[in-house]
Amino acid sequence: MQKSGTRAKKPSKVTSSEALSRAIVDGMMDKKAQEIVVIDLRSIKGTIADFFVLCTGNSDTHVDAISDSIEDMVYKTIRQEPWHREGKQNREWILLDFVDVVANVFKAGSRKFYSLEQLWGDAEIKWIESES
Repeated sequence: MQKSGTRAKKPSKVTSSEALSRAIVDGMMDKKAQEIVVIDLRSIKGTIADFFVLCTGNSDTHVDAISDSIEDMVYKTIRQEPWHREGKQNREWILLDFVDVVANVFKAGSRKFYSLEQLWGDAEIKWIESES
């Protein structure tokens, strides 16, 4: 029951998928991820998310650190946690599903094998320059 004179908190404004994808990229860049790509799926009918964000790590430890950094950055800037996580055990391909945006952290061999960029040929694909 609400106390007299106090108002219930309004739900926070929904964060745009563009801001979410930017926070994911920032988390990737913070751990020096390689080959960062943002795939904009908004113009493709029937897709499961607005954006896929991909990157490559050079070892199990690097892949794990990148995925942790993504979660930390998204929570710090947007206060959102992933709805679903996959791949934390084998660290070949870690998927962090934030519903509107899906982050994918690959080791090089897995990235080449699955070649997600090729699946979305109609999408706008933006390569992000890594800071070195």
